[in-house]
Amino acid sequence: MTDPTTRVLRLLGLFQTRALWSAQELADRLGVTTRSIRRDVERLRELGYPVRASSGVGGGYQLGSGGSLPPLLLDEDEAVAVAVCLRLAAGGTVAGVSEAAVRTLAKLDQVLPAGAREQVGAIHESRVAVGSGRAVVDPEVLMALSRACRDRLRTTLRYVARDGASSTRRVEPASLVAVSHRWYLLAFDLDRDDWRSFRLDRVQEVAVGTMRSRPRPVPDPATYITRSVTRAPYRWVARARVQMPAPELAERVSPLAGEVSELGEGWTELVTGAESLDYLAAELVALGVAVEVLEPPELVAHLRTVRDRLR
Repeated sequence: MTDPTTRVLRLLGLFQTRALWSAQELADRLGVTTRSIRRDVERLRELGYPVRASSGVGGGYQLGSGGSLPPLLLDEDEAVAVAVCLRLAAGGTVAGVSEAAVRTLAKLDQVLPAGAREQVGAIHESRVAVGSGRAVVDPEVLMALSRACRDRLRTTLRYVARDGASSTRRVEPASLVAVSHRWYLLAFDLDRDDWRSFRLDRVQEVAVGTMRSRPRPVPDPATYITRSVTRAPYRWVARARVQMPAPELAERVSPLAGEVSELGEGWTELVTGAESLDYLAAELVALGVAVEVLEPPELVAHLRTVRDRLR
């Protein structure tokens, strides 16, 4: 590596992958002498990078923090991750940083490779958010399914259900939905001939095919996933009128726990599920306001039992 500019950029990349390098290790990586390494370190310092040197056993070079921010080197995966986070921030999901995020994203988008730009676009074209965005998922799974949603490609999943049973599912992905701290996939299950939701943290393997999905009407992703996670997994589903404005109730009830609908005149409908009537009763009483249970009738009867217990 004889070109000084190329060598300095490569040296900077090495500094950002490990905390400490000896001069000999850097020289071996770049195929030069330790004298060349010292010159390249000086070039980095002139550019504003605070490269620190320590002597003795265990000494070497390391990149420290300085008084100003020098340019950063990012590999493609890192650039995609930064761009995705910036798009979320630019959309207002991070308070107070929207304007700065837009400016930074514009700079990054200008230099992103075409493949990386496509990956960022695929995630956002197929993503729907419900509630706060703290979802955590394997980035490889996320990337593969986002492309499958965007390009409408049939996909095979190895999926682990709630009870721990593993199965292979042939699906036609439609949309990704972030609900609170989880990601979900809305897809048409070919073997069950119906729409299904899949938690991405339970997807163990993804194989995106080349066959296009059949054109079919797609349900609203946010509505379908919210209903799925608040009703389908539970033995009991309650519907109640709550004397509280919808925005206030939505602050109290996570999108993973219930659906909130404005009724007017200070009343809001809440649909929520649980494995036991005791849990539903406790959840409604804990709201601390007037509640009228509309269904199921078993919950109405159970609330009377709870009242008698408390007496």
